[in-house]
Amino acid sequence: FAGGYSAGYYSYLWAEVLSADAFGAFEEAGALEDEKTLSLTGGKFAGTVLAMGGGAAPMEVFKAFRGREPSVDALLRHNGLVATTA
Repeated sequence: FAGGYSAGYYSYLWAEVLSADAFGAFEEAGALEDEKTLSLTGGKFAGTVLAMGGGAAPMEVFKAFRGREPSVDALLRHNGLVATTA
């Protein structure tokens, strides 16, 4: 892990956490099955993550979208490391 590799890898994994958790918002809302919900959730994503971009601290942008801090749960679920609830 010499030469900064570990920091780069951590950044990559953190991006995966944020991505999976953000996608989890669409899953939880049922947006993958309902076009109206998809539009509402997508609008919230566009109005927070895309609109705020680098204009606010990344954690504040994420919390504005999800209403909470990021969680690793979605990443673990998407990678098959925890059971999904039916």
